[in-house]
Amino acid sequence: MPQPVGWDLTASLVVAALVLGYLLGSIPFGLILTRFAGLGDIRSIGSGNIGATNVLRTGNKKLAAATLIGDALKGTVAVLIAGHFWGPEAAILAGFGAFIGHIFSIWLGFKGGKGVATYLGVLIGLAWPIALLFAAVWIAIAYLTRYSSLAALVASLIVPVVLLAMGDIQKGLLFALLALILFIKHRANIGRLLGGTESRIGQKS
Repeated sequence: MPQPVGWDLTASLVVAALVLGYLLGSIPFGLILTRFAGLGDIRSIGSGNIGATNVLRTGNKKLAAATLIGDALKGTVAVLIAGHFWGPEAAILAGFGAFIGHIFSIWLGFKGGKGVATYLGVLIGLAWPIALLFAAVWIAIAYLTRYSSLAALVASLIVPVVLLAMGDIQKGLLFALLALILFIKHRANIGRLLGGTESRIGQKS
């Protein structure tokens, strides 16, 4: 059944959901984990990003996996908490807040990662079967090309198309917006992909 686009939240709940999501999303797991592991500031190597793909360039696969899980879970947790206390519309807002928090972290001077793992985490919280589709597409593209950025961009485009085709308008519009932001954040990657100079998965800095 198609879901309505309308919202039924007070202004205070809108703010609460966005702030909750933003604060959780702002936690820079990649930076925290690499520093605890004695690898210094992850922003000084590779792409300078704090996400799992750049952490993988240190050669530490376990640390990269932990970063991926942490960055995804903060999106999932934000959605689940907001949804539990304030309902499904608040969950959507919290998911958006978490995504923005990861990209513009208050702890990093409003800088951060590119948002792919948090995108997936929000998707797990809001529509986990579609998250499986995202993961399957990502794995297939990454396996064939060894480009993490290309895999993420293709998968992120498919998600809103599927949600909108299913009649889930609110979530479809959310992930369309998140996909647009992902493309903007990956504009340098897109340029390198077109130029054949993009780093491949597992390639060290």
